[in-house]
Formats: sequence, structure tokens, C-alpha cells
Amino acid sequence: MDLEEKLGRLGISGNLYRVYRAAIELGDVPVSELAASAGLARTTTYDAVLRLEEEGLLRIEGADRKRHVVAHDPSVLLEYVAARRVMVTEMMPELRSMYNQAKGKPKTRFYEGAEGIRTVLWDSLNASVSLRATFSMSELREVPGLEEINRYRDARIAKGISMRVIRSRSRDTDDIWPASESELRELRWAPADTSVAMTTLIYGNCVAMISSKRENYGLIIESKEYAQHQGMLFDAFWASCLPAA
Repeated sequence: MDLEEKLGRLGISGNLYRVYRAAIELGDVPVSELAASAGLARTTTYDAVLRLEEEGLLRIEGADRKRHVVAHDPSVLLEYVAARRVMVTEMMPELRSMYNQAKGKPKTRFYEGAEGIRTVLWDSLNASVSLRATFSMSELREVPGLEEINRYRDARIAKGISMRVIRSRSRDTDDIWPASESELRELRWAPADTSVAMTTLIYGNCVAMISSKRENYGLIIESKEYAQHQGMLFDAFWASCLPAA
């Protein structure tokens, strides 16, 4: 595999390759000379130079007719590749979800950290009318925090989304979020020997899970069958819980 093929695999192909190679070979050079060396029209060359500058491989110095092009040390290609690896890694959950959906598989989205937990929490407001949830309030107070939870509550009420939620008395450190018709919230307490240690939200065809601060992740599974199954289990659990006064 020659140099052109190798750079082509990095997206530096065609006119980009011709201009980049000429810039490396010539060093500090006016655009007109670069165009002549690459065998391209000046405007075509300049377009390629701008693209390569955006990628951090070249830089343009001077102004107007005194502009000239300088190639960065080729070692920047290592950063170029690393940046694309990061970008692909970030895109992978969404791409995998699209791929799995096309194959008839459940869509799974995994999010790390506090920002990921917020993303999962707010996604549950895509519920059309209502949602079912188990809330571990002591964990939610830590991540994403009570202030964020209150914003979420206000947005849920504004959208007219009602909630049936199960909590554990042992994990509620304060008397907050009681059963409330005005806040569209029906609350039940889990049996005394049951601890709700993880927050789960069931809405539409989705089941969302929020971990403790220790594990620090959020997960959304989009599957009609799985959501129906989890909804059935929730309803059975709900029937065994004590309605809040």
C-alpha cells in the first residue's frame, strides 16, 4: 500500500492528497506555486488548503496576494487520527442503536457520568401521557442532585405527564415529593423489607435506569417487548406497595 492509499484511508484523498503532499514537499510556499505543483486550479487548491487548515494539517500565513501555505510537522497526523477515534467512539452508541433497530434488535443507549445521568432522566419526558418509576431518592440527591430533580418535576408537570412512583422509606432522607394531585404524582411505599436501590423509569417503549453515584451511569433500552414486560412487573410490585397518606 503506497502513501496515497494510506492517507486516503484517513480521508486525505484526491485533491486533498495532492495539495497536502505538495505542501510538505515545498515547505513555505505561495498558493500559486502550490497549485502549480499539485497540478490544480488556484481556486481548487485554495479550497483544499482551507479544508486541510480546518483539519490542523496546514496553516495559511499572510494576507491577500501575499498569502502562503505552511505544512505542519506530519506528526500532527497522530493527533488527527486520535481526534477521529474519539469522534467515532462518541457516535458509536447512536450508530449501534440505528444498526440494531434496522436488524429488529432492541436499541440500547449507555451514558457515563453525571451528564449522562441527566440525559437519561430528561429522556423520560418523551412519555406521551404517563410514566411508571421507582426512585431511589438518596441516590438521586447525589446525582443529578435535588435542584435538577426539581427542574425535571416542573417540566414534567408542564407537559401534563403523570407519574406513578415507588420509593423506599429507608432511602428517603427528607420528606419531599409526596403524593400530589396538583403535581400529577401518585406515590406508594415499597414493603419494609424491600429497598429500592436504583432509579428506573418506564415510558412508551423505553426503560431507563440510573445507577448510584458509585457506578455513575445511565442506560436506556428501547424495546416494545422489554418495556411491556417491565411494565407488567412494575404493576405487580405496585399492587404490593402501601399507598402514601
